Amino acid sequence: MASEIEVVDEVESRAPETAGTGAGGVSGQANVVGEGDESLRNDVYTAAAYGDLEKLQRLVESEGCSVSEPDGRGYYALQWAALNNRTAAAQYIIEHGGDVNAADHGGQTALHWSAVRGAIQVAELLLQDGAHVNVADLVGYQVFDLKLEMTYHSLRLITDIMSTHVAAQYGQTAFLFHIVTKWNAEPDVPDNDGRSPLLWAAYKGFADCIRLLLFLDAHRGRQDKEGCTPLHWAAIRGNLEACTVLVQAGKKEDLMMVDNTGFTPAQLASDKNHRQVALFLVAVNRWYHCTFRLRILQEEMHADARSDVNLVREKVTDGLELDHLVLST
Repeated sequence: MASEIEVVDEVESRAPETAGTGAGGVSGQANVVGEGDESLRNDVYTAAAYGDLEKLQRLVESEGCSVSEPDGRGYYALQWAALNNRTAAAQYIIEHGGDVNAADHGGQTALHWSAVRGAIQVAELLLQDGAHVNVADLVGYQVFDLKLEMTYHSLRLITDIMSTHVAAQYGQTAFLFHIVTKWNAEPDVPDNDGRSPLLWAAYKGFADCIRLLLFLDAHRGRQDKEGCTPLHWAAIRGNLEACTVLVQAGKKEDLMMVDNTGFTPAQLASDKNHRQVALFLVAVNRWYHCTFRLRILQEEMHADARSDVNLVREKVTDGLELDHLVLST
């Protein structure tokens, strides 16, 4: 399952996917735009990506270049600055007409791009200038889009996604905490396939993000359109630490929930040959079962003990009454 925000690579018109299939965002290799293409080096997009404020000022103030228009592939200078955490460049672009809520043809804004690398300074700047914190991208499969690669069900789907999803997908815990606590970003909203930030963090194996989202009362039992919970997806990917965190915060019922194919998390882990995860989940389930049986046994013993005490008390009472009767005669 991958929801990849893919920004064009430095040379290619399409970036390679981030390592492994998974929820995602902007490719980690897309640091700059047009590197290797001489015709693209002297433009506002490259200047913004590199944070070259001097070049940006020259292009805008001396050569009359616009910072409010997208490049040939539909991406804005502000997005490139946000992706690379170029705060000064972003501030300059905003002051010279850049729209903080301008969306590319995939529906992503500069705030989405800032979430990929956890660029808190740029995100704060964007939000102070009116960026919409809970804006979702558009449904559409394009060069820069949200690509959902379902490694489990072998499906290719498209999904809406918010900055909280992107931050969770890339393990940007500090960024996530910042936009949720300061800007009231929604930490538990599902996308249009029913996948919440917690589910994405579990799928990608970002344990700290999982802990934060659970602390923020994210619903660990939420099922997506495939019937999978965060624990299902952590098990599918063989993320032992993610499974451990979810199990520690959860209940026995979480282990027994089944997806649309009728599989529990342990069964999915076994099916994917994640032996260590499968054994762990089975062991936890047995521990719950043993604990439950022990609790019942203890309750039965306590009940029997109470019964014995009552029986002794009755016999003592009967004995005292008998003694009193004998003495009185």
